Amino acid sequence: MRRVVVTGLGCVSPLGNSVEETWAGLKAGKSGVSTITVYNTDNLKVKYAAEVKNFEADKYMDSKAARKMATYCKFAVAAAKMALEDSDLLDKKDILEDAAVYLGVGIGGLEVTEKSMKSYFDSNQTRMPPMTVPELIPNEGAGNISIAFGLHGAAHTVATACASGTDAIGNALDQIRCGRYDVILAGGAESTHCGFANLGFNVLQALSTKWVDDPSKASRPFDKQRDGFIMGEGGTILVLEEYEHAKARGAKIYAEVAGYGASCDGYHLTAPNPDGVCGAKAMTIAMKDAGVKPEDVTYYNAHGTSTHLNDSGETQMLHMAFGDAAKNLKISSTKSMTGHCLGNAGSLEAMVCVKAIQEGFIPPTINLDEVDVEGGCDLDYTPNKGVEMPVNVAMSGNFGFGGHNGILVFKKVE
Repeated sequence: MRRVVVTGLGCVSPLGNSVEETWAGLKAGKSGVSTITVYNTDNLKVKYAAEVKNFEADKYMDSKAARKMATYCKFAVAAAKMALEDSDLLDKKDILEDAAVYLGVGIGGLEVTEKSMKSYFDSNQTRMPPMTVPELIPNEGAGNISIAFGLHGAAHTVATACASGTDAIGNALDQIRCGRYDVILAGGAESTHCGFANLGFNVLQALSTKWVDDPSKASRPFDKQRDGFIMGEGGTILVLEEYEHAKARGAKIYAEVAGYGASCDGYHLTAPNPDGVCGAKAMTIAMKDAGVKPEDVTYYNAHGTSTHLNDSGETQMLHMAFGDAAKNLKISSTKSMTGHCLGNAGSLEAMVCVKAIQEGFIPPTINLDEVDVEGGCDLDYTPNKGVEMPVNVAMSGNFGFGGHNGILVFKKVE
């Protein structure tokens, strides 16, 4: 079977507009959550989120093109450019013209929908911004990457809610393995920072609301005082490449994408199945695909949303999939620092696994002051301070509305 490796990384996140800034923030235990600045929250209960800060689209793309993109598309194109530069492929037109894009997007240009609907109703149904449809539809992230860098392979969008970024990478892995492509840009992008999304998630009682005086404390996965997730945003792209192809061109290799597993709870529109069986099934499938045993896995980057159902349910999945090895597994939820980036969550956390392997460092779960043992959280979640240690195998897991479960396994390449 053809092996697949990561040869480039690009990232825009609430902790910084590069992989280096984001990783430095994660290592330092820095929170990217703060009071919302991009829209008015006077009539909204949720006052804080994890926003991307100081992002200038013109640094990464043509300014005229950027004006026709939703925010999530800008993040996707910027992350793609960084990843191509990192992999030394940006000017390799002969390789890029045959490359593909697999992008995970949970919702798409929701802020465009909000703005355009306001224009539509305020004008008595006579006016709407002309680029409304091309900006809001979720496939345009992948399309804009293809246009910007001359990629003429498939440009596919994966929409499995909060598992979208994970499933995009998993699907890209399978495409390279089967010989259809040698290079794929895979990842996710999301930006839903608008009042419409704020209220929509809050009426589901999914968002944190009680940390207005200190938003940096709001995202607290596995902690007894957690009260909901925090909206994040950003874009992350991994350059996936067939191993021999990467070696032949002398590419830098970060890690191997060794396994992927997916399943669906088939249980509820928004709640995970509390028995955890199908999430554990995805973990087992991914480990089998990677050729690893539970005791081989050093680090698990948890979905860890800071909601009661997710954190306890995910812990149950780990017990079921790992058995006795679960107690020795190092776990952390980097959402404690980045918030929940929805369609970008899985790709951002895949990047974290790759960096953990490369640098031998496990980032912390911040704000974990009292582990909710009574609530079913009884494993090692790396509280508040990261750990330096060799990481040979890392796994990330993401679980989305609709019961979507996605798992990735990464290995160190000697």
